[in-house]
Amino acid sequence: MIKITTIKTIYLAGGCFWGLEKLMESIPGIINTRCGYANGSSKKDADYKTVCTGKTGFRETVRVDYDIERISLEKIIFAFFHVIDPTCQNAQGNDKGTQYQTGIYYIDENSKMIIERIIDIEKKRYKTFNVEIKPLESFFDAEEYHQKYLDKNPNGYCHISPEKIKETVETTVDPAKYPCPSDEDIKKKLSYEQFMITQMGCTELPYQNEFNEHHEHGIYVDIVTGEPLFSSSDKFDTVCGWPGFSTSIDDNTIIPLIDNSHGMKRIEVRSRTGNSHLGHVFYNDEQSPNGTRYCINSASLRFVPFDSMESEGYGYLKKYVH
Repeated sequence: MIKITTIKTIYLAGGCFWGLEKLMESIPGIINTRCGYANGSSKKDADYKTVCTGKTGFRETVRVDYDIERISLEKIIFAFFHVIDPTCQNAQGNDKGTQYQTGIYYIDENSKMIIERIIDIEKKRYKTFNVEIKPLESFFDAEEYHQKYLDKNPNGYCHISPEKIKETVETTVDPAKYPCPSDEDIKKKLSYEQFMITQMGCTELPYQNEFNEHHEHGIYVDIVTGEPLFSSSDKFDTVCGWPGFSTSIDDNTIIPLIDNSHGMKRIEVRSRTGNSHLGHVFYNDEQSPNGTRYCINSASLRFVPFDSMESEGYGYLKKYVH
């Protein structure tokens, strides 16, 4: 039986509410969802026809009730960012209009603090950031045909792909366990090289780095937060001079970003909770067992030997080390 005292609520606007509700209702620990309209200018009940005029200020929003004993708010908020484009204003996917503006609307101070901490991290990833962060002012349930729309219409429109939903739902690592230290603490914690690479986006020398030819069993975690990233089972020898991995432990912990620096078009990868610069990901790589090569700086990583995983709190990931 769920205790009433462990149920909390957050309101998320992520474009068309059909897809976002489908995602949220699929995540274990979320116990109820409702599509609706939030924070509009009118105090009267909102309806779909009126909201679609784009003149009311209402956002298509999903009310998310969750059990804090089963899921953290951090996990929910990072899942939200995993499926939206935070750079868009009044749009998401193919949908355009003020009703599709993204936003996070909170109803208590503790939620506000958690959200603001995550927003500080997310803002560092993008040149423009257009997600509203506000207290909830109003919320009206949408019409009944909107509720659980994609359950009723499995082939209905959704701006979030089924693959993206599946990837987000299957997250293994809880970000709440690996909070990002303050900027001051990061400086104290890291060596000069580690700081320049993780915080300033520099690259270490090839071949002359700690884990290039490292073959011990265990996992590799973010040097800043300790968030688990890669398993030794997915590490392979490369000719490039940096550690190579064919996959991550949990794709949700790796944030891909377009990198057009140095006259090249590449995909940079950063850690989720720490926003540490890790390296780049390449596809169609001939050396990789599956064609994917995460080319990672050793200085961005800390290695946890298999025999130490239990004592360091990573025992739940032993199944990923063969």
